[in-house]
Amino acid sequence: MKLIRTEEAKGHVLCHDITQIIRGVTKEARFRKGHVVTAEDIPVLLSLGKDHLYVWEKDDTVYHENEAAGILRDVCMGEHMRASEVKEGKIELTAACDGLFRVDVERLNRINGIDQIMIATRHTNTPVKQGEKLLGTRVIPLVIKKEKMEEVKEAAGTTPLCELLPYKKRKAGIVTTGNEVFFGRIEDTFTPVVKNKLADYGIETTEHVILGDDKERITEAILEMKEKGCDLILATGGMSVDPDDRTPGAIRATGARVISYGAPVLPGAMFCLAYFEDGTPVLGLPGCVMYAETTIFDLILPRAAAGVRVEREDLIRLGHGGLCLGCEVCHYPACSFGKSV
Repeated sequence: MKLIRTEEAKGHVLCHDITQIIRGVTKEARFRKGHVVTAEDIPVLLSLGKDHLYVWEKDDTVYHENEAAGILRDVCMGEHMRASEVKEGKIELTAACDGLFRVDVERLNRINGIDQIMIATRHTNTPVKQGEKLLGTRVIPLVIKKEKMEEVKEAAGTTPLCELLPYKKRKAGIVTTGNEVFFGRIEDTFTPVVKNKLADYGIETTEHVILGDDKERITEAILEMKEKGCDLILATGGMSVDPDDRTPGAIRATGARVISYGAPVLPGAMFCLAYFEDGTPVLGLPGCVMYAETTIFDLILPRAAAGVRVEREDLIRLGHGGLCLGCEVCHYPACSFGKSV
């Protein structure tokens, strides 16, 4: 690559796209990489503010920005993703299906720590819809040393930096608890909320029972749903420290391993999570799930739908970003809630 005056560029090959911006009308490449400059092009290039141009000069030790962008794409791209065409050294990846987008943040930081390289992603563990943007990549200079890109490959390792996990077809069982609902004192407004949220992830509710504050009976119901093939079981209500709240103890009595009773998330501090030996999750949902637009349930459900096991360390990390601001109009997941660094 070499720099020449535009008036002397006739017959030379451009080594990068040249963008034309007309406010409110267009922003697109007027000349593409590889274009051979003609005499007629020179006045146009000058009108675009290009008094000098970079043109190709053979150098086997460097990659052009577009070639380097392709390497970054391959480093990042997992299954169920689509790549854009390279444009001005940039490539974007989008979701080919609904699913849970995950990033190996440690490797991402390692790659972004290499000078002249950038990869910008959405937060890890973000639920995404088909067609949504996932990440963008580019190298900073127009050309970059090949040895630099080898450094990138080494830092990236052998597996894609990102993955998009499609939601699995699951059958859910809901155990609705509380004497006030069981005896008909109030309407059950909790279960419809949970069913709707499950349906958003393609999860079918195949079992449902309403029980009073009876620890033994709640335990039996959870185990019965497990026997009937439910691969996600949820118990609603009875999650606080009141004397009539029996759900955490009932979940523990099933023999499932309790990951945590309590989470550093508001709303959702009284959340309970457990797993049976075969990996079937049991979620104890506090009352906030019934009335708050977005809660701990919305952070954990996408992972459960994608088959991702949540450990105590994952819950601990939710504390940074775990405060929902309760906006009048909820924009989750396009907000800071649940987005730990």
